[in-house]
Amino acid sequence: MAWYDHAIIYQLYPKSFQDSNGDGIGDLNGIRARIPYLKALGITAVWLNPVFTSPQVDNGYDVANYYAIDPTMGTMADMDALIAAFHAAGIHVILDFVLNHTSDQHPWFQDALRGADSLYRDYYIFAGHEGKRPSNWGSFFGGSVWAPDPSGSGQSYFHLFDRRMPDLNWANPEVRHAMGDVADYWLQKGVDGLRLDAFIHIAKAKLDQDFPDAVPAATPVLAEPFYANLPQVQTWLRPFCRRLKTDYPDVFLLGEAASANVNLAAAYTAPDAGLMDSVVTFRYFPDDLSGLDPQLPTQYQEHPLDLPAFKQTQAVWQQTLAGLAQPTLYWSNHDMPRLGTRVAHSAQQAQSLAMLMYLQRGLPIIYYGEELGLTNLQLPDAAAFGDPTVTAFVTEATAAGMTPEAAVKLVSTTHKLPARGPMPWDDGAQRGFTTGTPWLTGAAAPVASVAAQAADPTSSLAFYQQLIALKKRPLFQDGDYHLLTTAETSYVYTRQLGSALAVVAVALGATTTVTLPQGHYHALLTSGAVHLAGPQLTLGEDAGVVLIREGAIE
Repeated sequence: MAWYDHAIIYQLYPKSFQDSNGDGIGDLNGIRARIPYLKALGITAVWLNPVFTSPQVDNGYDVANYYAIDPTMGTMADMDALIAAFHAAGIHVILDFVLNHTSDQHPWFQDALRGADSLYRDYYIFAGHEGKRPSNWGSFFGGSVWAPDPSGSGQSYFHLFDRRMPDLNWANPEVRHAMGDVADYWLQKGVDGLRLDAFIHIAKAKLDQDFPDAVPAATPVLAEPFYANLPQVQTWLRPFCRRLKTDYPDVFLLGEAASANVNLAAAYTAPDAGLMDSVVTFRYFPDDLSGLDPQLPTQYQEHPLDLPAFKQTQAVWQQTLAGLAQPTLYWSNHDMPRLGTRVAHSAQQAQSLAMLMYLQRGLPIIYYGEELGLTNLQLPDAAAFGDPTVTAFVTEATAAGMTPEAAVKLVSTTHKLPARGPMPWDDGAQRGFTTGTPWLTGAAAPVASVAAQAADPTSSLAFYQQLIALKKRPLFQDGDYHLLTTAETSYVYTRQLGSALAVVAVALGATTTVTLPQGHYHALLTSGAVHLAGPQLTLGEDAGVVLIREGAIE
């Protein structure tokens, strides 16, 4: 049994966690000062979003130097001290590793711009001629994946994300070896795991073919089948992962497989595949699109979670990966709106949904501040997002009759950036995050600070501490998972280990009643109104409960 098979992971966004020097940007020394808080919360591992040297075009995912810490975060000595402090507290460290692309300021790309004679030209993807784009493929950040070579060669370079983030050419074995060297450097420093960012995109189809689409050929279109989950992803990553597992048998490899379906997830994580230990997918959350306004672009409209479809999706992932790999369990991350904004309409519902998610079989990944009930910030205007797709949405929404203020408010509930607000540590100036001006500001829904919640046994923080303590029990780590057949208004499953059996039951909206498996039960954790009368369990609106059958020993 590896350490990560029972990990409880806390995703820590360094820029927003704790600032130690007053510049408004969270940093490594700030994180180190808050380790006692994380220890008390009960987590066993942290995932750090990128801390490498970066121009911050994409908040650190545009890496200019994999071997250096960004000056806003601190120094390499600070990083070494942070890793040592986490280990002293019994907490493992997972580092975000960006392996699909670099910053255009990376020395490799700067050298590649010297032309065809550069030793690093083939580290990136250059194609086309005479200024013509090789294909109509669209970037995830808008526009074409192709940008003109600044050196004037007439070729274009490939960027799946921002044009200042050129994709690496993983078809080149030298690139694969170089990225292995980067991983080795950090694992030698004591990092316990790597989150492989966007790994599903490292292989691309034939570059000069257009993706069939109804729009005019000159308009870039998302061509995800041509640059996501291609077979070469596994071919190229297998030796990379094998190298790391050979030299560091205990390393945890967590892959970001955003668009992978459950069968691909199984292929990426099967023990005999020689790839990942677990993957994060965005396929967990089916949207209810019935309420979309046809006059507005769909991108930043609210997409409520389709709860019946979500229950089915979770059952499929749980059963497909059973006996194969640990699924990841999460509600929020830095790439999506927060749980309390996107799904839950009350603090009680947020707690019930946390209970539902994290006590399933798998590895919880709790986004920083979720344990406090944080929601998205309300940003002041379109410019605050620094995202051209937001500006385009607000322009179109305004043309359709919405006020600019209403359009920005809508985007604040659906965009990823407002989910990265500062952590509220106390009730003082800037809520204890910084003595300066936070790097990201906006109106925040009133949420009690860490200091206030730590003193309140009924707080969201106290609830999460109890929930995490439950998750550490063998029953919820190793027990079998079985989803019970109930109405769409409830989500009920059992965890069983030997003679021990627990029932996790959550109302998906209105008051509902369910019939329990035979036995006598008592509650371990509740959220909202719960009434148990023999085998009949009544859950109030959005309520949840964890019940343990009496008389059994784990």
